[in-house]
Amino acid sequence: MRSVHIKYIHFITMCVLLMFAAQTVAKNTIKNVRISPSAESTRVVFDLSKKPDFSYFVLQKPLRLVVDFENTKRLPKLPTIPKSHRVISKIRYSTPKKRSSTRVVFELNRPTKPVIFALAPTGKSSDRLVVDLYGQKKPVATKSASKKRNVKRDRDIIIAIDAGHGGQDPGSIGPTGTYEKHITLQIAKRLERLINKQPGMKAQLTRSGDYFLKLNTRTAKARKKRADFFVSIHADAFSSPRPRGASVWTLSLRRANSEIGKWLENREKQSQLLGGAAGVLKDTENEKYLAKTLLDMSMDHSMKTGFQVAEQVVGELQKVAKLHKKRPQAANFGVLKSPDIPSILVETGFISNPQEEKQLKTAYHQQRLANAVFVAIKRYYQKNPPDDSLFARLKEKKPLHHKVRRGESLSVLAARYGTTVSALKRANRLKNNILHVGQVLTIPKA
Repeated sequence: MRSVHIKYIHFITMCVLLMFAAQTVAKNTIKNVRISPSAESTRVVFDLSKKPDFSYFVLQKPLRLVVDFENTKRLPKLPTIPKSHRVISKIRYSTPKKRSSTRVVFELNRPTKPVIFALAPTGKSSDRLVVDLYGQKKPVATKSASKKRNVKRDRDIIIAIDAGHGGQDPGSIGPTGTYEKHITLQIAKRLERLINKQPGMKAQLTRSGDYFLKLNTRTAKARKKRADFFVSIHADAFSSPRPRGASVWTLSLRRANSEIGKWLENREKQSQLLGGAAGVLKDTENEKYLAKTLLDMSMDHSMKTGFQVAEQVVGELQKVAKLHKKRPQAANFGVLKSPDIPSILVETGFISNPQEEKQLKTAYHQQRLANAVFVAIKRYYQKNPPDDSLFARLKEKKPLHHKVRRGESLSVLAARYGTTVSALKRANRLKNNILHVGQVLTIPKA
């Protein structure tokens, strides 16, 4: 009898263990996988039925990122990667250590910095695991870089143009479904073309397509291009459809005191969390760094320049659009916080207003807005040019000379310096249109 009793206890124990095992196996499920590539990084989002329990590691030769999902059922098929992808070549499954787990392998094209974090459910979104992969470039030796660096004269004034939002962050959405991210990019590209046609000025877009950039990446790209000025293009929104009109914003050391300003500050923070939660979580020292930097003279100069340009832009915008505010407004926007680059944020109108949404979608109105911003920035730098710029040389009314390089012609040089072919020929006593490499020309006043 005792042996029967022991067998019965073993049987009950096994049943209990199997019940517990059944409960622990495949607690979670991968429901969907989304991929969002951009110029420098790729975001992969795993939509899950529950909060993920995960771990990861990187392997070399060949480069791979391995992510393990504990007690998780796999998705039957993973998405394929386009051939032109810059960071990932393939996503595939591999054999996990435990049967109940799922192992995902990212085959990488180049050295990559992975940032991986979980997001809790929000609205219609379920639990998610976000994998951000940032492509890393080989560092350039400081000594060789310093040898090649030359001080330029008659340089172009660099204007960084930032089209707000992008990628998985659409920005505000108008009554008929217009995305702010599309409007801002269209206006930014129109402004880029105007600036690049102006001799002595050059535009640099922070994003040229529909992809997401973190706020610190936007200003870092401007800094890398040695931008003299940073203008961020947005389309306003509010909780009601009534507000309308364009406005120009500069950095404030304090919180905005207007209701619209507070709404916009909160909206920008939400967008940052939506598209770049990793940056928010990792850059907690940013505010401490910013508080110290604001005391520096460079920030004082940047804020002063930003406000002066903002006044010029408001003056030009009122000629082509209704204004929400007739003076530049101040708010604590993250995209304006670069201490070394003067910056403004232009709200081109309220996309939440049905009439302005319709207007912002038209090429005609977009061009007028871009032209207003261009004229204002150009006018400011004609009066306040950097010392080593072409604008400074023209302002000083000193004789301007140009050494002819291969491929240059009189018509090309006339377009660059804002003069005519006949004026160039007169100033240099040329009998024909033939130029020689190394020939030095005197450039007449425009």
